[in-house]
Amino acid sequence: MSTLTIFNSGRAATAEESSATATQQRRPIPAVLGADLEVPVKGGRLVGYANLDYAASAPCLEPVSAAVTAALPAYSSVHRGAGYASQLTTARYEQARHTVRAFVGARPDDAVIFTRNTTDATNLLAGCLPEGCTTVVFDTEHHASLLPWPNAVRLAPPAFPGEAVRAADETLAAIDGPKLLVVTAASNVTGELWPIAALAHIAHRHGARIFVDAAQYVPHRKLNLTALDLDYIAFSGHKLYAPFGAGALVGRRDWLAAGEPYLKGGGAVRSVGESVEWHDDPEPRHEAGTPNVLGAIALAAACDALTATGWTELVREEERLLARLRAGLASIDGVRELSLWGPDHPRVGIVSFTVDGYSAREVAEVLSGEYGIGVRDGKFCAHPFVRHLLGASDGGCEDGTASAVRASIGIGTTQEHVDRLVSALRDLVSR
Repeated sequence: MSTLTIFNSGRAATAEESSATATQQRRPIPAVLGADLEVPVKGGRLVGYANLDYAASAPCLEPVSAAVTAALPAYSSVHRGAGYASQLTTARYEQARHTVRAFVGARPDDAVIFTRNTTDATNLLAGCLPEGCTTVVFDTEHHASLLPWPNAVRLAPPAFPGEAVRAADETLAAIDGPKLLVVTAASNVTGELWPIAALAHIAHRHGARIFVDAAQYVPHRKLNLTALDLDYIAFSGHKLYAPFGAGALVGRRDWLAAGEPYLKGGGAVRSVGESVEWHDDPEPRHEAGTPNVLGAIALAAACDALTATGWTELVREEERLLARLRAGLASIDGVRELSLWGPDHPRVGIVSFTVDGYSAREVAEVLSGEYGIGVRDGKFCAHPFVRHLLGASDGGCEDGTASAVRASIGIGTTQEHVDRLVSALRDLVSR
């Protein structure tokens, strides 16, 4: 019996099932595709690629690739065909929905809507807010969580976690009518973890709801929406080792069932005549057209692979590599790590930094062209936050002005990758 069946059955697992699940959770960490990729560097040599850009898009896990390959022979449109291939593909698509629900610990009646990515999911929710709803959002957010809201109150970056809670408390208390608090679970710039449980408590105390951008959190930590008492979360498959253009919005059904359909077309309607009757269920209501079936299957396969591996080993290895990376960067004069709440605050495997005397783009180009290392440079779709961290007030974007370098790790990152980056930066600052 699968862990998914146990989750949905409403009964306790037998001793045999619990033993099987425990054995399953001790499986080795799955491999990623492209681990043997070689890239050209200065002088014409080929070197193994050190991918330290997981926060942008994580490589595909081998079990995810296998799941997609297995689905291709019977690949067909879902929900609208009586043929065997259509029925089988529909079953796989709806099974993926159940898998995602279990992966994030959603409530049994929560909606799970497949989207293209976190940005798509956030904009979908923004279009379903009740009339007159006010959104409270911190200036530390990714643009996907900062920009979609029609009536937003923006809060300055808090100096410490308790200030974030206090600012949300005071702001929500002063707002009448429906309200939504928006916050990330883990910063895509610094990797720092936000106090989402405390913020959810504050939101609910003032009759508000909370939406959590979990895109950078769920690839690194187990999330339980029910235990944290979150109303909505969104995340992307391409950051969760399923790079096939799928994401999910998970949360309470009422706003989503009442909101204007995100896309108007086939599948979203009950009937069309002189007037249109839309589906009451959020999933078909907001999934018009032929959905990205392979993307949903890939996303579910990634959820299954991470769950089967078990989070203890994943987190332990990530924290070991992250500590080595941060210690290495701290040992280099002229390299400064960016942080909102200080070096000791808990974080996932994301580090952003600057190098004295070099623009972020120059650093990234040298690391790629001379050392075969992939990092990200710029403002990471979080322009207000990066400018705050750098103490800059310019309006530049990705031109290297007031920008930073971001190194991010995940499954597939090795100690050699980390050491190569530290050594390359030490060489660079010594020139």
